[in-house]
Amino acid sequence: MSNRPRALFGRKLNDLKELKEATFYANKNSQQGSFYKVTKEVLLNDEEFKEFSKDFFQEQPWIEKSDGGSNENGEIRCIRVINTDTGERVLINNEGYDYCRYTALEE
Repeated sequence: MSNRPRALFGRKLNDLKELKEATFYANKNSQQGSFYKVTKEVLLNDEEFKEFSKDFFQEQPWIEKSDGGSNENGEIRCIRVINTDTGERVLINNEGYDYCRYTALEE
């Protein structure tokens, strides 16, 4: 049994509400998720986090085209975005784009 963390990444989800719904149904269907490795953390206050999470297709200055993809261990390389006021966390795998192409909730 592996201690590596897993997350349920959704492709091209619009916003946090859609991500939460997709995660709910994926959990309900017993999907396991993908192994991931955090390569960068971004800290946002509640107002900034809400602005970010209402449109995952909006380009973000802290997402670089070299972020994302997968590493030699088959883990998804991702950015962890943390709401510093609530502790809520979203993982982003941009796959070379400058927006959140794949997103997941981090437990």
